[in-house]
Amino acid sequence: MILQVLIAGLILGSVSSLHCVGMCGPIALALPVKHLNNQSKKIAVMLYNTGRVAGYSTLGLILGLLGHQFYIAGFQQWFSILAGLLILFFIIQFYVLKKTWQPHWLQKIHYTVQQLMVHQLNKKTIGSYFLLGTANSILPCGVVYVALASALSFSTVNLSVLFMAGFGLGTLPLMVILGLFGNTIKPVIRMKMRNAIPYMISIMAVLLILRGLNLGIPFISPMLSNTAAQPVLCH
Repeated sequence: MILQVLIAGLILGSVSSLHCVGMCGPIALALPVKHLNNQSKKIAVMLYNTGRVAGYSTLGLILGLLGHQFYIAGFQQWFSILAGLLILFFIIQFYVLKKTWQPHWLQKIHYTVQQLMVHQLNKKTIGSYFLLGTANSILPCGVVYVALASALSFSTVNLSVLFMAGFGLGTLPLMVILGLFGNTIKPVIRMKMRNAIPYMISIMAVLLILRGLNLGIPFISPMLSNTAAQPVLCH
């Protein structure tokens, strides 16, 4: 089970990295590394991406603690299905009907995180790259929502953390390449990546629904227990 969860996170992160290049790419390109030598630049880019993985893992811990309560209550399976349906609903609202909606509290989080990131960008110290990556991990993001919804569907906190860590690691290759060689990636390519976002998120939402259907398909729809373990009764 541990290996399956890690692989699932890596696969989701790898697919999502196309979205990361399209949406978070400008942040990676804005990293203040031009004044650094080649070795320091590599360290800064790795610190930034390590911060992102650490941030995703921390979110996995928080969501895992919450998801465990769903498991105890017996709602794990239905929550996975509901999360997938909600994601599809918002995809239709935003990309098909062109309607944007974001709760006020989420807008405040977005603004606060952006201010924190601007502050870290201006500091230009080695430690600031790690903090910048950590802050980036909590920016409102569609594919991260999908990953977090998946993390909520696991029965233990450890699996949720492992899944989100795998998700972060899966995004590393493209994001590191972007950080080191970003200026060589043509804007038209990044635009095509952004255009693929709704399709990728829709596929992820469908996989989340399939996960909740308990079809017994490895990685895609493994069997979930929709009730917590029953106590042993002694007579």
